[in-house]
Amino acid sequence: MSGWRGRRVVVTGHTGFKGSWLSLWLHSMGAEVTGLALPPPTEPSLFEAARIGELVEHVVDDVRDYAAVHSTFARAKPELVFHLAAQPLVRQSYSDPVSTYATNVMGTVHVLEAARQVGGVRGVVCVTSDKCYANREWVWPYRESDPMGGHDPYSSSKGCAELAAASWRSSFFGDDGPALATVRAGNVIGGGDWAEDRLVPDLIRAFEAGVAPLIRAPDAVRPWQHVLEALGGYIAIAERLMAGDRSFADAWNFGPSDDDARPVSWIVERMRAAWGDGEAPLLDSGPRPHEAGLLRLDSSKARAALGWRPALTLDRALEWIVDWHKAVGSGEGARAVTLAQIADYAAASGMRAAA
Repeated sequence: MSGWRGRRVVVTGHTGFKGSWLSLWLHSMGAEVTGLALPPPTEPSLFEAARIGELVEHVVDDVRDYAAVHSTFARAKPELVFHLAAQPLVRQSYSDPVSTYATNVMGTVHVLEAARQVGGVRGVVCVTSDKCYANREWVWPYRESDPMGGHDPYSSSKGCAELAAASWRSSFFGDDGPALATVRAGNVIGGGDWAEDRLVPDLIRAFEAGVAPLIRAPDAVRPWQHVLEALGGYIAIAERLMAGDRSFADAWNFGPSDDDARPVSWIVERMRAAWGDGEAPLLDSGPRPHEAGLLRLDSSKARAALGWRPALTLDRALEWIVDWHKAVGSGEGARAVTLAQIADYAAASGMRAAA
């Protein structure tokens, strides 16, 4: 990893969980980061706990507002854009599908069009989801060439975002325009995630409160991975785009190893063991909208072309999450704890953690 000092970078969704980790990592490597997002979506939030607003140009606005996106891009003059702003929850997409599509589809269109119109953007990394694929609930992992789809509004909106990105790439981003890559990760987990209706944050909240966590689908299998695994892949792609290699302007999977696609029940028991005194879970018998039961990603393309591969086992990733929350809960600074894990991950993966 090299060449980030002084790079002008826009990160949409920088107040969210993944955006906060990414913004802190980019700043540690010397990038000049402008963030565009709504206020932090949770209380508490990693953005506030790590005081990331002190390190980046913090712009509170909405990707659903094209004029606001264009104005921010015109001021920031980015060389690179990471687009993470999204409505990220499956269950929320059932209760508010219109806003989900407005954010995930038209928000993406607004970011791509602003990158096209302002000039000077060399690369765009558009973050979608493993759920963008038409999930047939089969045992084979999905490859980048598999068709887009989605049963629930969230998954469908991410498939739509991929189709919009492919259209902008072929219609507008020729040899003279930004190099555009889309990236699809698994179920990303890590310290500082306080979102509702996510397994690991729900477990942490229950363990801290000393109550039994409620589990919806103990047999559902997901491609779990630490947030730094996904972000490391995004950064590696961004470097290739900035270097002018347009062969990387494509779709990319960054999923865990096959052994780390585990059922919910396995995650619960490993988290309980790592925490030390977590209560046994209870099955949530309330109404439950459809969610995929089986989902795996094939990341062989990233391994072959980028040399990317997971650096953490799932067991180790879960230990890092417990370590993060226990350290911050005991009074250590969230920024210092997060930067230390970035440095540890960079050492394990061979990437750079700081300028």
